[in-house]
Amino acid sequence: MRSDPDPSTVRVDGPWAHRDVHANGISLHVAETGEGPLVLMLHGFGEFWWTWRHQLTALSDAGYRAVAVDLRGYGDSDKPPRGYDAWTLAGDVGGLIKALGERKAHVIGHGWGGLLAWSAAALHPRLVHSVVAVSAPHPLALRRQIRRTALRRKENNQARAIGTLFRAQIPMYPERKLVRDDAIELEQLMRLWAGRGWADSTDFTAAVERYKNAVQIRGVAFSAMEYYRWAVRAQIRSEGRRFAEALDKPIPVPSLRIHGARDPLMLVATARASQRWLDPRAPLHVLAEAGHYPHEEAPDSVNKTLKSWLSNG
Repeated sequence: MRSDPDPSTVRVDGPWAHRDVHANGISLHVAETGEGPLVLMLHGFGEFWWTWRHQLTALSDAGYRAVAVDLRGYGDSDKPPRGYDAWTLAGDVGGLIKALGERKAHVIGHGWGGLLAWSAAALHPRLVHSVVAVSAPHPLALRRQIRRTALRRKENNQARAIGTLFRAQIPMYPERKLVRDDAIELEQLMRLWAGRGWADSTDFTAAVERYKNAVQIRGVAFSAMEYYRWAVRAQIRSEGRRFAEALDKPIPVPSLRIHGARDPLMLVATARASQRWLDPRAPLHVLAEAGHYPHEEAPDSVNKTLKSWLSNG
């Protein structure tokens, strides 16, 4: 019988240092490199810090202190049984910035990590210098588009696109399915969500093997599904209504959005709908051939955009 991978297997060697940082009552594993203004990177569903490998080196070479974290419940970070609500997760981000010894950080997030970046900026604006959301619409834009398109049968159906959100609500079964047969479902989901160029590459094959291994670490699959469960259940709970009220105001820091034109999970139309909560001049960069993973599919283009944005921020 196959044993669960050791959490330390995510500490991949490279031009970065690994360490544990205590923040918001838990221990978070980070990979960091470089010196200068802090850039904190938050990964998405089914991944871990490794998704930012291209950005870690590019940003450190450009004069930044680049830090990529394993979010609560992922990789070699703590995996408590609860705390997967957006309030607590945003607190993790704010607490980590302070625990790293910095007053502020540029926060970059992909997918669910992007939703947390928006949340941290709204709830802890004194700690966030700017937000870069990769394949991540504003949380209220996502909620609105899901509601508006739920009964639509045509294109731009955000409710249908993010069907995994609703399928995760069943107790226990989704996490068991996620890790079954060496986590083949994660590979299938990532292949479905990625642009064809990356999905057919050797880089995709190597990356997805790391993610499949990491999601089989004890507790990770459960934690990943708890993110989804809170997002849906909060819609009918008072804490969810309070969270929506707290976010329903203009984001008080500069923001940049990077999105793949072929992203089938978080639709470009939903990213555009985020403008309501942003400065009218907040840019949206759409990469023509990219899917849900622009920072991995087109790292050179994304890194160029990030360095230009950060240098002017």
